[in-house]
Amino acid sequence: MPALRDLYRRGQQGWPSRFVLVQLPNAPLWVGLGGIVVARAIGDGVVHDGARIVATAGLAVWAVLELLQGVNWFRRALGAAFLVSLIVSRLF
Repeated sequence: MPALRDLYRRGQQGWPSRFVLVQLPNAPLWVGLGGIVVARAIGDGVVHDGARIVATAGLAVWAVLELLQGVNWFRRALGAAFLVSLIVSRLF
């Protein structure tokens, strides 16, 4: 059975290997998701607001990285769409 590290590395390369649609989360996405979890766990206040800022920043960094460095047109389009969605959701 492959080591957990090997499985994680394979997940970072994406699936399917010819045209990557799915990858394991990278660091900015983990930060964004962590911020979302903390913000939802804490209903209100300064910690909640800080967690939302961290979540937004992490997700924005992930989207920009996908937009600029995505492995194919689908991943770049995913980054662009998510970045637009993030901006629109924060405006309204």
